This record gives sequence, structure tokens and C-alpha cells, in this order.
Amino acid sequence: MNPVKNKEVNQFIETLPDHTKELTNTLRKIIFEASDTITEEIKWGKPCYIENGLVCYLQTAKSHVNLGFYFGATLEDKDNLLEGTGKKMRHIRVKKLEDIQTEKFISLIQEAIEFKT
Repeated sequence: MNPVKNKEVNQFIETLPDHTKELTNTLRKIIFEASDTITEEIKWGKPCYIENGLVCYLQTAKSHVNLGFYFGATLEDKDNLLEGTGKKMRHIRVKKLEDIQTEKFISLIQEAIEFKT
């Protein structure tokens, strides 16, 4: 099944600088690879991904994109990819395409989908 891409998210990504746009589009593709039924929308000024509740988000900065997890502190994270010290949220900072570990990211996204708040 092809994921339904949200028009607002498309517009948000179109306004990004080329480097950040490429990272964001690649991470977005991975999120949709992780689940056929995940949905996206703009919440709190960034693309957010929802399935059985909040799953993850993409937060853009000048030189990187964070793949964030709303309940990242509860994820197993066997590969120690997640950064952050908050009570719940964690993220992976992606500075270049080579930083992207598709299979490991998909695994974390799927684990986050399984997590029930």
C-alpha cells in the first residue's frame, strides 16, 4: 500500500534548504517503509508520525535533522542510537546521508509503534 503523504508536510519539506530537504525526504521514506498504516501531519511546527498514538517526528535544523521518538526513553535501543536525557523523548541526530542506518531506524520506528502509551 502506498502511504498517503500529507500536503502540509510536502509544503514544509519544499521550503527546506537542499541538504536538510534531502535528509528529511530520506528519513520520511524510511518511516513509511516501517509501516503501511502510519500517518503524518504537521504538529508543533514539524512533521509528526502517528499510529496508535504519537510515534516519531522529524525536527529540522540548519545542518541536521533529528528523527525523534516521543517515547524514546522506553525503547530498547540495542545499538545506542538515541540521544537525549528527558523523561520520555529521545532522538537520533542525522547530519549526513551516511549517518542513516535504514534497518536500525526501521526497527526503532516499529518498536515505537508497538509501544502503547
